[in-house]
Parts: sequence; structure tokens; C-alpha cells
Amino acid sequence: MAKMVLLAQYLSINGNVLNSSTKKAELSVEVEDKDVTNYASLGWKEVLGGLKSGELAVEFFQDFAATQLDSLMWPLLGTVVAFEVRADQAAVGTSNPKYTGNILIKGWNPIEGSVGDEATSGLTFPTSGAVTRATV
Repeated sequence: MAKMVLLAQYLSINGNVLNSSTKKAELSVEVEDKDVTNYASLGWKEVLGGLKSGELAVEFFQDFAATQLDSLMWPLLGTVVAFEVRADQAAVGTSNPKYTGNILIKGWNPIEGSVGDEATSGLTFPTSGAVTRATV
């Protein structure tokens, strides 16, 4: 069984490669389960897949310098933009697939934390439309 330690994740939002600002990126996708149980089910629950959805959860190291994270993310608030995430910054391939789609930038936390904390910003963005997986 192959094992992997995440050392160099790749994250791009709106065409901006954010590797140097990203502490964590997690993509999750799911399908609604729709109950289609009837009397012919003989007491067993039956389900079918419904609508698909996803979320991209990220934790950034904040940077307020010109052309850096805050200046890139702030104007995106309320817009739907493209994203790409990979387990590694190496070339896309069968052992390093890329996941792409669109996300709604529904919030931005420019300042969060307590005394002595790193300046980070953690958010979860819902996907909008299909999320695709590619190896080329």
C-alpha cells in the first residue's frame, strides 16, 4: 500500500498560485442520499444519489503586502472563481491528479487569532458546478 506525506500541496485560486501562503487545503465532495424506500424494500432502506456538492477548506498564512494574499482575495468576495488543487506541486499525472472547478468566495477573514498566534485565515468555500479530476 502506498503511503504519502503532504509536503508540497498545490493550490491555485482565480489563476493565482498560492502555495507559499497555504498552510492547509482540503477538498471534499459528496452526494445527497435520497430515500426511495417502499413496501417492496421489505424493511430495508433504499437510497439513490441526488445532487453533488463540494467544499474547498483552506488555511492561509496572511500577508497584507501589495500583490500578496489579502490584496488577491479581497476583491474576489462574492464572486465565483476557478480553483485547482493537487497533493503535490509536481506535474499532473496518474500519481498526482488535479482537481478543478469553481468556488464561491463567500467570505474572507482578513484578521483572526489571539495574542501570539500566527496571522492565519481559515475559510471554507462551496463549489459551484462540477468538480473534475484529471491526470493529464
